[in-house]
Amino acid sequence: MSTHPSRRRTAAVATALAAFTLLSGCVAGEGSSDTADASASSTWSADELHVDYATYNPLSLIVKEQGWLESTLGDDVTVTWTQSAGSNKANEALRAGAVDIGSTAGSAALLARANGSPIKTVLLYSQPDWAALVAPKGSNISNVADLKGTSVAATKGTDPYFFLLQALATADLGLDDVEVQNLQHADGKTALENGSVDAWAGLDPLMADSEVNNGSKLFYRNIDFNTYGFLNATEEFLEASPDLAQVVADAYEKARAWAAENPDETVQILAEASGISPELAKKVLQERTVLDLDPTPGAKQTAVLEVVGPIFVEIGDVSQQSQVDEALASLFDTTYIDAADPARVND
Repeated sequence: MSTHPSRRRTAAVATALAAFTLLSGCVAGEGSSDTADASASSTWSADELHVDYATYNPLSLIVKEQGWLESTLGDDVTVTWTQSAGSNKANEALRAGAVDIGSTAGSAALLARANGSPIKTVLLYSQPDWAALVAPKGSNISNVADLKGTSVAATKGTDPYFFLLQALATADLGLDDVEVQNLQHADGKTALENGSVDAWAGLDPLMADSEVNNGSKLFYRNIDFNTYGFLNATEEFLEASPDLAQVVADAYEKARAWAAENPDETVQILAEASGISPELAKKVLQERTVLDLDPTPGAKQTAVLEVVGPIFVEIGDVSQQSQVDEALASLFDTTYIDAADPARVND
């Protein structure tokens, strides 16, 4: 997993990461007594770390549940967890500085950076088939063309919203042909089930719950319209705390391996966090989510976003294509995932 030289951090960052490696090795008890004495006075770059967790990011749930950040950082760093209800909310928190690291879809990360949000994607947490178009039980809607003249719930700035736009185009429809109700994912599910809208651009695990427990039907799916799960960090955080960023990357890779080794426990964690049955959580994880993937963002994700990017300009979410191009060219920072080592994370 190579990194273009332009993406490499400064010598100061490399020094900080080296200091982190030394410190974490001693915490794990692998250093000599002399090394341990030398590192005893070492401190982390900050005394607070703010990270999000989301039901659409299973690895975040594992890291939070296992307490690995807290055990690795010790009493010197206070870890604060904030739940993200959707990519748009994660981006709002990143822009406001409420979180240092947040979970979004790839499309949402690109949109945010194109509009000036100083974020970088540091790793991929999943390749999900998490969005689809959903109609309520008993609906006459059976294909995308049937959406003409209907009301559709969707959360603007998220993958399901951009999924909707791409799906409409397959039937020669556009935003003018439907009435989009801008609702957060959970509210969109409720609106679909109580008849307030005709259709919903849904997101798992909420979508799976509606499908199984309310008879909702997923009438249009296309995994190619879903962008990957991106873990993003603010540039300010990466510049100030590369050591903490590395701990997060290490913990995510530990979670990825843990999920593969503990599938039943992973299902239970998602079920409890989402308020759904283990059967539904298993469906989401095993049928609609790939966690075991190359976590380094690169050519595949660029190709996906090159399709979505022009849509931002077409619908007016970004004023010029050049903004999208510049954002995509500078979005990825693979420094931390390239150096990730789960062994540095304490249980």
